[in-house]
Amino acid sequence: MLGLGAAGVAAAPLLQRGVEALARQDPTGLTDALPAGGAFRYYSVTASVPPKNARTYRLRVDGLVDRPSTYTLAGLRAEPQTRIVRDVQCVTGWRVPETPFEGVRLSRLLDAAGVRPEARAVRFTCFDGAYSESLTLEQARRDDVLVALRMQDKPVSHEHGGPVRLYVAPMYFYKSAKWLSGITVTEDVRPGYWEERGYDVDAWVGRSNGRDDTPTA
Repeated sequence: MLGLGAAGVAAAPLLQRGVEALARQDPTGLTDALPAGGAFRYYSVTASVPPKNARTYRLRVDGLVDRPSTYTLAGLRAEPQTRIVRDVQCVTGWRVPETPFEGVRLSRLLDAAGVRPEARAVRFTCFDGAYSESLTLEQARRDDVLVALRMQDKPVSHEHGGPVRLYVAPMYFYKSAKWLSGITVTEDVRPGYWEERGYDVDAWVGRSNGRDDTPTA
């Protein structure tokens, strides 16, 4: 039994890489049912998250803005869309190469809301009721920060944080908050869920959290 266990541990990385390579070339989507199919791991900080759809989903933009607003899914789809293809890097070590994300640039929503002069940061809240994240205003205005509606050329699934999630391309994936429901402009950066538990607030790939991964951008 010990020998079989050791063989399984030794073979697991090779088998997992094979599954992930197969998933990236699978037009049927059936490999998504396999463990870590598509190379993504599924994380949630709550026991369950009620799904939202086009009828029930809302995204609120408020805080230090002149024009607070609420977007429906249809409203976000009507905005100009930007497509980004970058590696996704998790701070725990796994990476998914050349992953397409598509959505509305966060800077566009901020400009539409009219950010006030005293604003310095943006806080993100999620409809799981627990997760939150933050960026400085300068970071939030980058061209590679999206309010994402599509991932891997498909609508963002519920498991991946859909129907709308944040995507911060140059940072570790914990900054890309899932199940996005609120964008609040603030005077200063407020540490998010994982930052309150010791993660770096500035999560640049390759330059934070004690890792030296190749940057994604």
